[in-house]
Amino acid sequence: MVAPFTPEKPVVSADWLRTHLTAPDVRVLDCTWFMPGAPQTGKQAYDVHHIPGARHLDIDDVADTTIPLPHMLPPPEKFSSRVRRLGLGDGHRIICYDQNGFLASARTWWMFRAMGHADVAVLDGGFNAWRDAGGAVEDLPPHFMADRHFTVRPRRDLVRNLEQMKETVGGSSAQVVDARSGARFRGEVDEPRPGLRKGHMPGAFNVYYADLIAADGRLKPEDHLRAIFEKAGVDLSKPIVNTCGSGVTAAIVALAQSMLGHDDAAVYDGSWAEWAQPDSGGAVETG
Repeated sequence: MVAPFTPEKPVVSADWLRTHLTAPDVRVLDCTWFMPGAPQTGKQAYDVHHIPGARHLDIDDVADTTIPLPHMLPPPEKFSSRVRRLGLGDGHRIICYDQNGFLASARTWWMFRAMGHADVAVLDGGFNAWRDAGGAVEDLPPHFMADRHFTVRPRRDLVRNLEQMKETVGGSSAQVVDARSGARFRGEVDEPRPGLRKGHMPGAFNVYYADLIAADGRLKPEDHLRAIFEKAGVDLSKPIVNTCGSGVTAAIVALAQSMLGHDDAAVYDGSWAEWAQPDSGGAVETG
């Protein structure tokens, strides 16, 4: 029987993946995703080239499409169905990577964990790190796509909804960390999604996700990450809920927190796309 992956850290290096790429229990997911309005889609980037054997997961497809919010976490049965079609299941060591920074690879890492699959990690530095390490690429679909049983064990502690966030913002059960840029956090610029209010949740801390990533596309060293959170006023020994524009970059912040040993930080799935709607009932501050 394959031993559980559960790596000490939530990221693996390109050298690690090169060594383990052909291991029978390793499965690689290309999670490339681009912000709305980009000139290409993640699937188009995947079709041009990807890590050999990688499957492609689209966070807009593996999502709850019954509600008018972007890429929301799907019901357990839909998640299970979608990943089984990708040949993913129990006993697999899943490595997520992105051709566009950490955007959807961190989100996918969080999704698998929220569904109870702990054997998941992110390729540090993504596709660029893989190429820099001399990793091969291909433009072919994976050869083996057979269904495999995937057991869902939802971790409700890693997910927050609107009503839970109202209780959190109004109380002291958890710190709220906002991954958006400082200008958006302070309400100095318009939101990219029309019709949303500007500003942030009362009492939230601002840790811009891009500040956690080094110039080479990898996460910054742990001492640098810790200093960033401490400077922002975040206490890593206390409960945290991460939020952003639509629940994507919040997962990058959660990934960095996990690097520092804070493995149970939650993500507010609806994030600002839901909270900032005029009729949401969520309080907003600026400055």
